[in-house]
Amino acid sequence: MTNKKRKRNNNNNNNNNNKNDVSKKNQQEISSASSTPKRTKSNQPSNFLQKMRARLSGGHFRMINEKLYTCTGKEALNYFREDSSLFNLYHAGYKTQMSNWPEQPVNVIIKWLKKQNPSFVVADFGCGEALISKSVKNTVFSLDLVSNDPDVIACDMANTPLDSSSADVAVFCLSLMGTNYQTYLEEAYRVLKLGGWLLIAEVKSRFDPNNGGADPEKFSKAISELGFNSVKRDFSNKMFLLFYFTKKEKHDSKRKKEIEWPSLKPCLYKRR
Repeated sequence: MTNKKRKRNNNNNNNNNNKNDVSKKNQQEISSASSTPKRTKSNQPSNFLQKMRARLSGGHFRMINEKLYTCTGKEALNYFREDSSLFNLYHAGYKTQMSNWPEQPVNVIIKWLKKQNPSFVVADFGCGEALISKSVKNTVFSLDLVSNDPDVIACDMANTPLDSSSADVAVFCLSLMGTNYQTYLEEAYRVLKLGGWLLIAEVKSRFDPNNGGADPEKFSKAISELGFNSVKRDFSNKMFLLFYFTKKEKHDSKRKKEIEWPSLKPCLYKRR
C-alpha cells in the first residue's frame, strides 16, 4: 500500500472515531437531560395553596372570635346551631393561636386539680376539646356551645342542665366571652356546693385598665358580692392570669342587678 493510501485510510479512521465520540457524547447528554426532571410550574414545590388556606382559616377564626366576644351566650348558641361547622373552624384557629403561648392555662388548672381530692366533681364551662375531663380522674361535666363528643354537654353557659349545689369546682378557662359573662358566673354560683372552688383563667390584656381592660380589683369585688371569697390571684404569667375563689358558706348577697360588673375587653386578633 502506498503512503498516500495509508494516510487517506488513517484520516478516514480518525474521522469515524471522532464521529463516534461525538455521537456517544450526544447520547450521554440526552440521557443526562432525560434523567434530570425539569422544574416546571406544575411540579415546583409551592406553599401558595397552603398559605391561602391558612389565611382563609385565620380569617374565619377572627370573624367567629369577634362574634363570640360581642354577643350574648344565647346568641352564640343559636349561631353555632345554624352551622355547627363554624365551631370546628373556630377551635382549629384557637389551637393555632394557643400554640404560640409558652404555657397553656388549662395545664395549670389540670395540675391544680390533680392535687385536689379526686372525688371532687368538676364543671368545666366552655370546655373546648374537654382536655380537663381527659386528664384527671375526677368526674367532669364538660360544657360547651356545641358537642362533637358524647361526653360534652351542648348548652348555654348561663343555663346548664346541672343540678344546684352539685359541683365542687367550676372552671372558666378563657371562656368568659359573651357580653353577658356575669350570667355564666351566676350559673357557676348556682351549681357549686358551699365552699366549692371557682377558677377563672383569662387573657391578661382583658384586665389591663391602661389599655381599655377591666380593673382586676373591680372584677374580684363583683364576684365577691355575688357570694365568693377571693383566695388567690396569679398574675405571674405574661399571657394570662388566674383567679381562685371559693363559694361563701354564709352570704348576704346583693341583688344581682345591684352588682357593678366591669366590662371585659374583647380579645380580638389582628390580621397578619
